[in-house]
Amino acid sequence: MNKFKYIFKSKYFLVVVGFFVWMYFFDEKDWRSVSAKKSKLDSLELTHQKMEVSIAATKAELYQLQSSASNIEKYARDKYMMKKANEDVFQVDIP
Repeated sequence: MNKFKYIFKSKYFLVVVGFFVWMYFFDEKDWRSVSAKKSKLDSLELTHQKMEVSIAATKAELYQLQSSASNIEKYARDKYMMKKANEDVFQVDIP
């Protein structure tokens, strides 16, 4: 029992405990904020990968539109519901 009392009164023990309390709660780079920043970084990297896929798809679509005029007309009709002057367009929604 006296051994434990000596350990808790030891200045080295108090310094080590104080160091861990400081690093966990008060330091600018404490463990909680580092783990939060790491999870945010992982989330941003995932978003970056998704955006790269989206950019690649958009570039492929742009290449298709630049390749011929018939593709431009098809894209305008499908995407923006455009029509020629003497046409009627009917939209059918299938559930």
